[in-house]
Amino acid sequence: LEIELAEHLVDLVPCAEMVRFGKNGSDATSGAVRAARAFTGRDRIACCGYHGWQDWYVGTTTRNLGVPEVVQSLTHKFDYNDLDSLSTLLERHHGEFAAVIMEPVNFVDPDPGYLAGIKELAHLHGALLVFDEICSGFHFGLGGAQKFYGVIPDLACFGKAMGNGFPISCVLGRAGVMKVFEEIFFSFTMGGEIASIAAALKVIDILQTTDALETIKSNGKKLQDGLNVMSREAGLQDCIQCIGHPSWSLISFSDIAGCEGALIRTLFIQELNKRGVLSLGAHNMSTSHDHVHVEQTLHTYANVLKTISGWLNETQPESFLEGPIIRPVFRAR
Repeated sequence: LEIELAEHLVDLVPCAEMVRFGKNGSDATSGAVRAARAFTGRDRIACCGYHGWQDWYVGTTTRNLGVPEVVQSLTHKFDYNDLDSLSTLLERHHGEFAAVIMEPVNFVDPDPGYLAGIKELAHLHGALLVFDEICSGFHFGLGGAQKFYGVIPDLACFGKAMGNGFPISCVLGRAGVMKVFEEIFFSFTMGGEIASIAAALKVIDILQTTDALETIKSNGKKLQDGLNVMSREAGLQDCIQCIGHPSWSLISFSDIAGCEGALIRTLFIQELNKRGVLSLGAHNMSTSHDHVHVEQTLHTYANVLKTISGWLNETQPESFLEGPIIRPVFRAR
């Protein structure tokens, strides 16, 4: 089964010539980083996006407790859709970067030519390009964002979407780099666990033989477009907007005069939950979300947006809170 799944992935994902399996996204991204360091003989990593809980990445965040400073110093962040941000970074430590690892897309689309420019910069400086497709893989189609945008990395990481939530991930890429996995240590008890591999095979079969992906995208677009229309009608377009790909979109909450976005987000989620729609402020679409769910959610959005619009016209909108303001543990993107 492991061989069968690997063959499917090689057929489906443009960069894939060889595959290694893990259990979660952090396994895959950390394996890719270790492989890039081994392949290039370099230590520094440039990153953009969220890449898991392992030391090499989480040391760059505010949740870096327990990560040695020497480890923190080897990973550097750059800004999305800003080629100069990466160019300056690579020039500052010329010849020291093993890899540029990034989410090719998340809730903001890449500018025209941006991903191709990233690849050119990485290779110009002798670094590998790694796409972290934990979030974009299988959501943007079976070939991932790399196929959708036509930019092929050296390595890519995919995650649990391929198994419909079963714990599975993989690193895949061009054979010359992937052969390094024969020498580096990428081994753990459940790394090739068969139930998840069987689930992934079934998921691929379903996605290839049904309209599941199109259904997910269509329902997601209805929610996204509906929310944005109702937000404008409620006069909230400056502070509430749904952004991103229809299969996984984010409800963005911005500060406005006299009111911070975090307060608006908390009020929004509070009122949704009270009306029976459980939300964290995003749409993670699946085929289980049918027409009835979409219509119910849009109806609830209309009521909540009208309520919040009235509250924001009050002098103290925070008085309508029924608990503390929800704040992120840390910002990754």
